[in-house]
Amino acid sequence: MVKDILNNLDKAFENKVRLGIMSVLMVNDKIDFISLKELLGVTDGNLASHLKNLEKKQYISFEKDFVDRKPNTTYKATDTGKQAFKAHINAIENLLK
Repeated sequence: MVKDILNNLDKAFENKVRLGIMSVLMVNDKIDFISLKELLGVTDGNLASHLKNLEKKQYISFEKDFVDRKPNTTYKATDTGKQAFKAHINAIENLLK
């Protein structure tokens, strides 16, 4: 039974930064790069690499626009990402029972 539960864990969320990104996006419709960086306490490069990893899995999407002539990138969880994250959290909860 434990083996089945472990198979439901998603490697994309094993890293605490990616886990943090998805946690933030599950309770916010969207969030911009700077706010996300400040919330998680990570560097630009570190955050960017983890965001790219989640983008490749199609767990998050992004939108670029300009605010006061400055580029602004916002991120949101996709339906696929939300389902995968919920399954991952459910697997963790089942391990703790």
